[in-house]
Amino acid sequence: MSDVVSKRNITVIIPAFNEEKSLPNVVKDLPKVLINDIIVVDNNSTDQTASIAKQLGCRVVSESIKGYGQACLSGIAALSAKTEIVVFIDGDYSDHPEQLPILIQPILDDKFDFVIGSRIAGRREHKAMTPQAYYGNKLACFLMKLFWNVDYTDLGPFRAITYPALQRLNMQDRDFGWTIEMQIKAVQCGLRITEVPVDYRCRIGKSKISGTIKGTILAGEKILRTIFKYKFFNKNLK
Repeated sequence: MSDVVSKRNITVIIPAFNEEKSLPNVVKDLPKVLINDIIVVDNNSTDQTASIAKQLGCRVVSESIKGYGQACLSGIAALSAKTEIVVFIDGDYSDHPEQLPILIQPILDDKFDFVIGSRIAGRREHKAMTPQAYYGNKLACFLMKLFWNVDYTDLGPFRAITYPALQRLNMQDRDFGWTIEMQIKAVQCGLRITEVPVDYRCRIGKSKISGTIKGTILAGEKILRTIFKYKFFNKNLK
């Protein structure tokens, strides 16, 4: 772990749907000394996700409307006004929470406003990313390079952003387009953006998106639709 020491007010948002088996690992591995608040957004789980999150000392926000973006929006709505940096991480333990210091360091150095953890640039366990997720990322990043001349390598969910920058983005997407909406708007708003390599492992449980044919199709369609929407219909976002 990095020797980074932060005096910034940092909140971690964990969107969670039926993550009772993995959530304890995620929370345990987060470097608590750097974090002021951990918000677990229970996205209408049918297991013990919410009660386990409370036992782990997290602040639980309930969101009955399903959707990754919807859960993230609910987490944002619950942020304290004192929040300075927001970190998003999935609840399935596919990311490495202990790498949070690496993610936030460029922000702490006041060099960047938005940092994406790139699974492509980091080390990945065999089969941690499905082929459809891997090549879908490649296509999305290629299109963003083509349309906005930005060098993204991944749509990784492990990401950090300053709270003022997040407010400027005025995030709207309620499901599969969340990550790419954030990355496109970050370019359009002129944020200082970078990626850092992060490790990635096989998740605990089955992916709600790339683990099903329906989820893969819906996610792919939404990602492409979001790209073309912000290229041709929302050009002047500031």
